[in-house]
Amino acid sequence: MTSTPQLPHWYPEGRTLELPGRGATWVHELGGPGAAPASRFRVAAAPEPPTVFLLHGWTATASLNWFPTFGPLSRHARVVAPDHRGHGKGLRTTKRFRLEDCADDVVAIADELGIDRFIAAGYSMGGPIAQLIWQRHPDRLAGLVLCATASSFRGRPGENVLFGVMGGLSVAARLTPERWRQQLSGRLIDERVDDSPSGQWAGETMRTHDSRMIVEAGLAIGRFDSRPWIGGVDVPTAVLVTEFDGVVPSGRQRQLARRIPGADTFDIRGDHDVCVSRPEAFVPTLVEAVTSVAARAGRRDSLIA
Repeated sequence: MTSTPQLPHWYPEGRTLELPGRGATWVHELGGPGAAPASRFRVAAAPEPPTVFLLHGWTATASLNWFPTFGPLSRHARVVAPDHRGHGKGLRTTKRFRLEDCADDVVAIADELGIDRFIAAGYSMGGPIAQLIWQRHPDRLAGLVLCATASSFRGRPGENVLFGVMGGLSVAARLTPERWRQQLSGRLIDERVDDSPSGQWAGETMRTHDSRMIVEAGLAIGRFDSRPWIGGVDVPTAVLVTEFDGVVPSGRQRQLARRIPGADTFDIRGDHDVCVSRPEAFVPTLVEAVTSVAARAGRRDSLIA
């Protein structure tokens, strides 16, 4: 059996959640600062904490992307972190992967959990999913927190080549038997991880991906472009810029922030994997951004009321 890293005591194991008409998915949940044990003493009701959906990046899972974040953020908010379709234990379907469907999945999860409005915090691929939630379900969003992400992911020559190749790979993936796809995927994963407990845990987690859907997700990211409509975002927004990002250039992240009216920018000195490689830098900044967005959303709601 593969060993796992020493995860904190507050690490949420996750559970299967059935989404009517869609299928089964996987979510991690922490109740937030108000989720105290039941007491026989009557106490004054505390203000309802905000709910934050943590939306992970491409080829990751909720646990891989966010495990350092779960506990610290849950001291300020109710946390829900799903695996996106095709990733980890996320929803499986024969349909082609679409970011729009991922956005709709998040809202379906909120429906099942009885959550009306929430803050969507998206990392890398999770950023487009969060943006699409605003576009498709604007009444459900209290705010946006966009991390290491952009409004478009094409432009540099290498990116154009990568996403061009994805088109051919997506066709090949549908024609290749699943057993062969998973064997190839397993070999590629072995090349990415080391022999440490954390590396082996990451490898075992990534082996639960649907390789065909992962390839199609890459193609969908390459086709994403919110520039025609992102300027209409009307909820409090924070953009976390990873300053030394070799995957999503920091300049492109700052362009996203400039396109969203009133967006706050938070700089983090780190690369694209800073959420797990340097959680001491990333997590406090994310918590600050979430609490700032939640406070602005609360003031906005009081003015509307």
